[in-house]
Amino acid sequence: MRRNGHRAKGRTRLSLLLRAGAIACAFAVQLPVDALRSAPAVPERPVAPAAAQPLPPVEIGADVASFYRDRGFRPLWVTSDGLRPEGEQVLRMLGPSASPGLRAAMAAAESGDPHLLTRADLLLSEAYADHVRRLQQPPAANAMRYIDPGLAPAVQPVRAILDGAAAAPSLAAHLDAVERINPVYDGLRRGLAAYRAHWSHLPQAALPAHPSPDQLRHRLGLGAQDDPAARLRAFQHVHGLPQTGTADAATVAALNRGAFYYERRIEANIERARAIPARPDGRYILVDTASARLWMVANGRIHDAMRVVVGKRAMPTPLMAGLIRYAALNPYWNLPPDLIRKRAGNAVRHGAGVIPGERLQVLSDWTPQARTLAPGSVDWRAVAAGRRFVNLRQLPGPQNMMGRIKFMLPNDLGVYLHDTPLRDLLRRADRHESSGCVRLEDAQRLGRWLFDGSVPRGSGAPEERADLPAPVPVYLAYFTVLPSRDGVVFQPDVYGRDGAAGASGAARAPRAAPPRAGAARSTPRRNRSSPVK
Repeated sequence: MRRNGHRAKGRTRLSLLLRAGAIACAFAVQLPVDALRSAPAVPERPVAPAAAQPLPPVEIGADVASFYRDRGFRPLWVTSDGLRPEGEQVLRMLGPSASPGLRAAMAAAESGDPHLLTRADLLLSEAYADHVRRLQQPPAANAMRYIDPGLAPAVQPVRAILDGAAAAPSLAAHLDAVERINPVYDGLRRGLAAYRAHWSHLPQAALPAHPSPDQLRHRLGLGAQDDPAARLRAFQHVHGLPQTGTADAATVAALNRGAFYYERRIEANIERARAIPARPDGRYILVDTASARLWMVANGRIHDAMRVVVGKRAMPTPLMAGLIRYAALNPYWNLPPDLIRKRAGNAVRHGAGVIPGERLQVLSDWTPQARTLAPGSVDWRAVAAGRRFVNLRQLPGPQNMMGRIKFMLPNDLGVYLHDTPLRDLLRRADRHESSGCVRLEDAQRLGRWLFDGSVPRGSGAPEERADLPAPVPVYLAYFTVLPSRDGVVFQPDVYGRDGAAGASGAARAPRAAPPRAGAARSTPRRNRSSPVK
């Protein structure tokens, strides 16, 4: 009971100190040390000598000051016994970004002096809010186009960030959720740490085109008698190479790029992942156009996944985010202009009958009021040359390029998610074959998820609209590194968007001369910090 009484007294005195500090700090006014020293001492804990040293003034913003004022000046991160575990958690979140002033304040607060604990609480709240706002800020090189502006990352006000932390049933769980922006971001951050532990600490020695076994063992951190094949296969798996277990040209080139090059690629993809804001309580679709895969995400977790076909290299699927609002049952397929000209060339060579032979309908334009034209009445030579414009659309049916269902996210790019009759493309490793749209491995499975269990049957009419119970966001992204169970896996830069990251890493490529084959050393140097054996 006495111990509890001491804690209550300590909390009361901390609250008094915070009250004096928060009032003085309102509107970013510097807090003099004398204001902190004006509070009564805590008799049950002697003041450490460090508390008597002059301290730099504390400066906090008006939002932080109002936060403390409205909560009765109760501390958030400290108690009379010192820093709470959640405060230590925030320090780990901040990592190297923690300012020297904050680090000094936290070190001084270890004395238990309530004046110093007060300073630590104020500064930690300020630093935490700034950190969360940096996480929420869209990446500087963000190329994502937000068709629906509400899908863009939103930076919360400082006050909302602190209120959310204070009101959380579990502050520790709340802090965990703040760091988990989305599954890709969370996985890549963990994957970067795993990559550094497994690969970055190995000897970064350059290899010749045809390295000897001793040179490979040295580069891979192996012992003199170890077979490098298993470690090579592990390296090849992580770096997206065929797992041959041999030092082929591609593997040697990857080893010679050095760990820093690959760290920079991971970091670039972590930044890309920040373009997809946190939706901890909602659901959304994430399409990675580099790996041609789709994930259904609910409540911050991956619910389901499937293969997709995405834009070819010459016609890449754009980076965009929009809301799927409805599905089109038995859709038409409106051909893009380049395919219209191609079909027009076929009509010139083989006659206008090839147009209805492909179940194509000729329309005067792309508007809802367009007139249907007879194929024989069209100057196909002029259409092929680009002197005349018509719209071609394929009628609904089993061979329609949209398949049986198309998921609509209204946009001016004409990019949608849809079914496909070309099932063989989905079995390929490289599935960059479309004109920009996303073709689905299992459109009905995605439809059941979007419609909460049952896809509407419809009446059989063409292009019949079926509204979703609620709009669902979809993010068309591009990741050349993805998280894996034990780290990361690199993927080909299909669209050539990693140039900047690669150039920045080239300056740190391995330059050390490789050891001579047969060098007189019984055991190559092993990096002890690497957990990979």
